[in-house]
Amino acid sequence: QVQLVESGGGLVQAGGSLRLSCTASGRTSSSYATGWFRQAPGKEREFVTAVRWSGGSTYYGDFVKGRFTISRDNAKNTVYLQMNALKPEDTAVYYCAAGRVVGPSAMWRDWDKSMYEVWGQGTQVTVSS
Repeated sequence: QVQLVESGGGLVQAGGSLRLSCTASGRTSSSYATGWFRQAPGKEREFVTAVRWSGGSTYYGDFVKGRFTISRDNAKNTVYLQMNALKPEDTAVYYCAAGRVVGPSAMWRDWDKSMYEVWGQGTQVTVSS
């Protein structure tokens, strides 16, 4: 089983940038996808972005495409979330998660939190106006 640890959250002014990291340990697999989700108080946990370990395909939620970029460093077992042009509405706890891609890979729902089996504890991102 893989374990995930997020880091890089903090307080930033609107328009600023942050880079979040999610480092995996344990029994990683090339069949995993790693996703980023965020949750603000009183709101549902929503999909931000995801990357497949095998092949590196990326997926983005409508909220963040064009501002956020996901990348991975296989040697470090780390996934990064580069967030630019941050807005106050980006304020949330950001979680990374891992799930095994099973069945036809094209049908695996990267955007669906129910697909993910392992979650980090989250890192707080606060964007001031």
